[in-house]
Amino acid sequence: MPILAPFSRPLYVMAKPVGSLCNLQCEYCYYLEKKLLYASNHIMDDRTLEEFIRQYIEAQTLPQVLFTWHGGEPLMRPPSFYKRVMELQRKHARGHHIDNCLQTNGTLLTDDWCEFFRTNNWLIGISIDGPQELHDRYRRTPSPLSSLPTSLSSPPSPHSPLLSSFQKVMRGIRLLKKHGVEWNAMGVVNVLNADHPLDVYHFYKENGCQYIQFTPVVERLLPHPDGRHLASPTSTAAATIAPYSVRPGQYARFCCAIFDEWVRHDVGRVFIQLFDSTLARWVGAEAGVCSMGETCGHAAVIEANGDVYSCDHFVFPEYRLGNIHTDTITSMMYGERQRLFGQAKRTALPHQCQTCQWLFACNGGCPKDRFVPADNPQPSTLNPQPSTLNTQPSTLNYLCQDYRQFFAHVAPYMDFMKQELLHQRPPANVMNSSLCK
Repeated sequence: MPILAPFSRPLYVMAKPVGSLCNLQCEYCYYLEKKLLYASNHIMDDRTLEEFIRQYIEAQTLPQVLFTWHGGEPLMRPPSFYKRVMELQRKHARGHHIDNCLQTNGTLLTDDWCEFFRTNNWLIGISIDGPQELHDRYRRTPSPLSSLPTSLSSPPSPHSPLLSSFQKVMRGIRLLKKHGVEWNAMGVVNVLNADHPLDVYHFYKENGCQYIQFTPVVERLLPHPDGRHLASPTSTAAATIAPYSVRPGQYARFCCAIFDEWVRHDVGRVFIQLFDSTLARWVGAEAGVCSMGETCGHAAVIEANGDVYSCDHFVFPEYRLGNIHTDTITSMMYGERQRLFGQAKRTALPHQCQTCQWLFACNGGCPKDRFVPADNPQPSTLNPQPSTLNTQPSTLNYLCQDYRQFFAHVAPYMDFMKQELLHQRPPANVMNSSLCK
C-alpha cells in the first residue's frame, strides 16, 4: 500500500448536493448534462452528507477547513439541509475552524436565506455576466422563458410578470446587501460579453462588487451515445469549438481593457482574481486560481451520490476516482491516479511552453483547455489530447496567445507593484506612477 503524503497546500473537494440539477438552463453550462451520468441519486442523502463531512475534515492537514457548495444550483436544497450541514460540521470538527462558501445563480435567494448566511458568516458567490442584455443571452430561465428572443435589442420587459434570470439575480443581490451578507461576483466570459469589457466592469462596480472572478468559457462539442455533447479530455475524435466559447484574441482584449481601467483607478479597492493571481506569480507566491498553478489535483468534486472526480471540469467516467462509501477522500486525493493527474499539468507541457518567458505566470493554463496542436494554434477543428491527459507534449492551451498578450501588457505594472511589495509599500502606489499618467 503506498505511503500517503499530504499536499503542501490545502485539499479541497467541492460538494454538489443536488448534482447538476438547476432552476436555470444556461446555454454554456458545462455541468447540466452530467445528469445523464446518473439515472437517479441527484440529491445528496443524509448518510452521504455525514460521511463526506467526516472524511473531508479528517483529510485536512491544516486547522482551517473550507467547504464549498456548488451545483447545479445548491439553493435547490432547503435551508434545513444547510442547517444540518452545520450540525454535522460541529459534530465532526475535532478542533478545526470551519468556513462555508456557496456558489449560486442568485435567483432563489430570499430574506430567510440571506439571514441564514449572515448569521452563520457564509460567503456567497453570485454568477452574473454583466448588464441585462449580456447576462440574459446565455443565462436562461426554463420554459416558458426559454423561448425568449436572443437578440440584444429585444430583452424581456422589466415589467413582465415572468422575470428574466437577470432580474431575479439582481433581486437576490439586493437581498444580500439588505442583510449584510458578504458576496462576490463570478462572470463567465463568453463570445458575447467579451466584446464589452468596460460595460461589464462598470456594471460590477456600480453594484458595489469589490471581489470579481472572470472565467473564460471554452468548450468543445462531440456528441456521445448517451446524449452528452461536451468532449471529454480523453477523446481522440475531432471536436468543434462551441459557438458561445470566447475566441482567441477576444479574451486578451477583454482582460487588458479591464486591467487598464483597474490599474489607474481601483487598485486596492476592487479585487479581481486574475490580476491578484498574476501579481502573486510575479512575486513568486501561489496563485489564487488553480489554472495558473504549476500543478493541479488538489481540488476535486463530489457528486450527490458520493462519487469523487479529479476536478469539477473533469466529471467524465474516466476521471472518477471512487466513491466515499467504498473509498476514503484521503486515499483518493493522495492516491497515485490523482497524483499523476495533478503532475501531468507540468510534465505534459510542450516545448513551446517550456521555453516561454511567461511560463512562470501561466504554467500552461487549465489542462482541460490544452487541445491545440503546438504547431497550429488556431485550427477550426481540433484534435483533443490523448487518453493519458496530454502526457505527450504536443498541445497548447486554446487561449495561449491571449495569456501571452495579457502578461506582456501588464508586465511593466506588475514589475512596479512587485517592487512596492518588496519595499513594504502598497501596490496601489502604481496609480500615482508615471505608468498611469
